[in-house]
Amino acid sequence: MTRIEVTKMAHHKPTRFLGLDWSPLNTPIQRRLETLGVIHYCLVLLFGCIASFWIVAYLFYARYYIALIILAIYVYLDRYTPERGGRSAMWFRRMPFFRWGCEYFPMKLHKTVDLDPTQSYLGGFHPHGILGASAFFQFGSEGTGFSELFPGIYPHVLTLSGWFNFPLARDYVMLAGMCSVSRASIDYLLTQPGHMPIVAVGGARESLMSRPGEHKLYIHNRKGFIKRAIRTGASLLPIYSFGETGMFNQIDNPEGSRLKRFQEVVTKYIGFAPPIFYGRGIFQYTFGLLPLRVPINTVVGKPISTTRMAEPTQEVIDSVHKKYVAGLVALFEENKTRFGIDKKTHLTLL
Repeated sequence: MTRIEVTKMAHHKPTRFLGLDWSPLNTPIQRRLETLGVIHYCLVLLFGCIASFWIVAYLFYARYYIALIILAIYVYLDRYTPERGGRSAMWFRRMPFFRWGCEYFPMKLHKTVDLDPTQSYLGGFHPHGILGASAFFQFGSEGTGFSELFPGIYPHVLTLSGWFNFPLARDYVMLAGMCSVSRASIDYLLTQPGHMPIVAVGGARESLMSRPGEHKLYIHNRKGFIKRAIRTGASLLPIYSFGETGMFNQIDNPEGSRLKRFQEVVTKYIGFAPPIFYGRGIFQYTFGLLPLRVPINTVVGKPISTTRMAEPTQEVIDSVHKKYVAGLVALFEENKTRFGIDKKTHLTLL
């Protein structure tokens, strides 16, 4: 081992104190910046809507009624923007904290084939993971150079429509290209050449299965996105993020347990799963809300073309869905050993 390698290991070796593994004081500034990039994401995702609510509550409590009225009018007049392509800004997508966040893991985006900017694509992102971090970092920013890999393609990570009811938070995520996951939003984007809405197909329910080493996907009954693609003639694009499920540990919630039943009820009624997870902290590695430093490799697969049909039959939807699943499985099998997954490991499709 060289002196440089020994020095690098010394920088990253944690200090054990009070039962916790603490980050060394001589951690390089670059690693601190990478952690800052991830802190930014976690704060926005976990507390963005809450912060927006408290800002509005403060304006009301402080009797800034004119400001509240202006804010309400703005949100009302702008209510359709999340369903009409959003308001993506390249200057924002290129902000350095996105690059730092990608370098934290590190993340890398891989392409299988070039994409035609005169066509539209519907990307299916797998797996959902706990927070869907790699979907946001790699398609909601230029942290891994999306526009260089796919020139002329404009990605839009789709999220719950509720996000766009919160002033300030809605504008922040729209700058990253995020849009509503509503049918109207998907249909609009798929009629715009070069645009690529991206859906986390497994949804909130899949996050409840996210654990290091697990490769379980909810896919068999997820056919709504297939129908949207057929109605517009857009191509389907399977995407698999190797390492996504390794970002966090999750408290055991086996099928039939009280915890799992509670989580499924909450998911059914509010559309958001409440996984009980933990990763690491800012200055210690034992527990916290920050993700673990694990390599993330996201592979964009080959497009699966569809024939435009205004009202596709269930038989047509099932046929295209079968092709999509086959393409997704092939994508996983062709790349798994490249990224440290045993060749005997296969996807579990539910």
